[in-house]
Amino acid sequence: MASNAPPTPRASFPRFLEHLSGSGKAIGVLTSGGDAQGMNAAVRAVVRMGIYVGAKVYFIYEGYQGMVDGGSNIVEANWESVSSILQVGGTIIGSARCKAFRTREGRLQAASNLIQRGITNLCVIGGDGSLTGANIFRKEWSELLEELAKNGKISQEAVKKYSYLNVVGMVGSIDNDFCGTDMTIGTDSALHRIMEVVDAIMTTAQSHQRTFVLEVMGRHCGYLALVSALACGADWVFLPESPPEEGWEENMCVKLSENRARKKRLNIIIVAEGAIDTQNNPISSEKIKDLVVTQLGFDTRVTILGHVQRGGTPSAFDRILASRMGVEAVVALLEATPDTPACVVSLSGNQAVRLPLVECVQMTQDVQKAMDERRFKDAVRLRGRSFEGNLNIYKRLAIKLPDDQIQKSNCNVAVVNVGAPAAGMNAAVRSAVRVGIADGHKMLAIYDGFDGFAKGKIKEIGWSDVGGWTGQGGSILGTKRVLPGKFLEEIAGQMRAHSINALLIIGGFEAYLGLLELSAARERHEEFCIPMVMVPATVSNNVPGSDFSIGSDTALNTITDTCDRIKQSASGTKRRVFIIETMGGYCGYLANMGGLAAGADAAYIFEEPFDIRDLQSNVEHLTEKMKTTIQRGLVLRNESCSENYTTDFIYQLYSEEGKGVFDCRKNVLGHMQQGGVPSPFDRNFGTKISARAMQWITTKLKESHSKGKKCVTDDCICVLGISKRDVLFQPVAELKKETDFEHRIPKEQWWLKLRPLMKILAKYKASYDVSDSGQLEPVQPRSTQGEPATI
Repeated sequence: MASNAPPTPRASFPRFLEHLSGSGKAIGVLTSGGDAQGMNAAVRAVVRMGIYVGAKVYFIYEGYQGMVDGGSNIVEANWESVSSILQVGGTIIGSARCKAFRTREGRLQAASNLIQRGITNLCVIGGDGSLTGANIFRKEWSELLEELAKNGKISQEAVKKYSYLNVVGMVGSIDNDFCGTDMTIGTDSALHRIMEVVDAIMTTAQSHQRTFVLEVMGRHCGYLALVSALACGADWVFLPESPPEEGWEENMCVKLSENRARKKRLNIIIVAEGAIDTQNNPISSEKIKDLVVTQLGFDTRVTILGHVQRGGTPSAFDRILASRMGVEAVVALLEATPDTPACVVSLSGNQAVRLPLVECVQMTQDVQKAMDERRFKDAVRLRGRSFEGNLNIYKRLAIKLPDDQIQKSNCNVAVVNVGAPAAGMNAAVRSAVRVGIADGHKMLAIYDGFDGFAKGKIKEIGWSDVGGWTGQGGSILGTKRVLPGKFLEEIAGQMRAHSINALLIIGGFEAYLGLLELSAARERHEEFCIPMVMVPATVSNNVPGSDFSIGSDTALNTITDTCDRIKQSASGTKRRVFIIETMGGYCGYLANMGGLAAGADAAYIFEEPFDIRDLQSNVEHLTEKMKTTIQRGLVLRNESCSENYTTDFIYQLYSEEGKGVFDCRKNVLGHMQQGGVPSPFDRNFGTKISARAMQWITTKLKESHSKGKKCVTDDCICVLGISKRDVLFQPVAELKKETDFEHRIPKEQWWLKLRPLMKILAKYKASYDVSDSGQLEPVQPRSTQGEPATI
């Protein structure tokens, strides 16, 4: 099964895509099994990256069925074949379940069809069944070729020339049931569909004081049910991996009536379609409804979401994930040798990795085996660190112990929002408050940022006060950009008056600066010698110490949705280029990642200086593009990317230079990027990272109580964030040297490595560093690592 060997070290010298050539290679790309949103983005990335490196890329229509049938099902793709598919759900090359491929005769026919076109590299996008099929095919390849030669179908020369088949898999499945990857392509989009329905149902349920039982997909995997329960604060969730204990019927009814008694007007129960009890008997949504009606007499409705979850446009996260995976898959095929085992390109934390396909499939099958044998704890553990973490946090946040069972810490912990509002802040506050109460602390809410702190706008906040907060945008506590520097005396006074023992700050760059000011004031005010931690929450994603901030995913989805609509308008009028200005201050994250997710032709950012020659070359590039069948353009510009090359300037330059070839329009997205309901990612991320911050506070308080010391060391004032694969608490004092204070951005930003990717997919030459790609890594047993970041 999973090996314990450490990952092979990365190459110490940079390796660039230019060192790899696809010349003479032929790559076949197919989608197989159930469809998932984002598959088209993966197909687009494989086709364009393949063509970019000089390989021939073939569409294999209708999955393995098309491979067996051959003929017009295997067609060479060109650059324009994958235009305008990024925003389309499902898969444009079709998918089918194929019985013939399960037989040796079927695979023999498939091999013959591939050899005719010289295809010896396969990129398979599908679930574990599809990937297992590909691996069997790869192992049999040389035998199949010998048999074809024996039957006179191919020459001995062809057997030598095409002697081995390389296979790289990408997991496209809304179920997120594949071990080895944190997120499969399509999962985030399915969560978007579920949350849209849940948010809509909550309003009607509230009006009528109803109970809703929602059934979500996922086959034998409870990931969708669990994360949607976490993201909407459901009262109860039924999962196949973690069945309810004996006597659950009574426990659930008690919980529902307690919530009603706390003036909660609705109950939400989420059921995974494969939900079972501890004896492996199915638990259906109808059974739950009947139970609630007969036991409690509540007005109860069942909603089965069904195939809605597979449909619709892919989310920004899925488009970026699929584009990254598609490019990585082509690089893996270029680097493959006859001895390279079949691999899966997957996501670990925020890093693309290659894992052995056989090990991943084995681990995935082990989960099902554990469930069949009723070893449910093993099933949860094998599902992975992300699943286990989600389940533990859901239990802590959903079920409040009676007050007499909570051991009091006699500590007061305050929570404050600082800076501009960001979607997901409220989910973070709810999570912090509930975890704090469960840990025995008295939780205090500070209203209106540091300004409200100085004025004493502080009051205790209870468990039910934060009910229903996860799905609300903005900041319910109120937030301001004011820094604490001017009010240190007043804030210290309020901390004394309310006996505040620890502080959690949720906010953006102002929160980071505020934390630095409070840290520096510890010598003068002993009230600040307490544990303080900051959770990054800003649409700009510019806080040092974290790859992601709460709110940036929601903003990215707003940008992507708007760009989709604008592209549609442009393709209707033809020969039109749109210039779109995004927020972010000096940080180009939204412009760059929005460009990657929306399929933009260019994105101007502060981090990569540009001049008039670059603008000129972009205009020429668009002029060439207008000669093809894709007669539209999309250019993103970060609001502060250049003092002189403003959005107006670029618009006027493009309008003048493009005269007679294309016309221009501009659009400033503005504050709509800060608004809206939080995306599932931001709800989930805000909930998990804030819960982790509270656990850290509890540990620090216990340490300082046991030693009887004040917190004066640097490690008492930290920023909590995700860095590559790890969750890290970094002392704010150490992050100072990594910060460009003038421009309010970190000196090094991970996403800049993805910038060439956007350019390559838009048909520009770019130097792409592939040093981080590399050798196969073992599938890590989940419990052996430090503190992994799971998204």
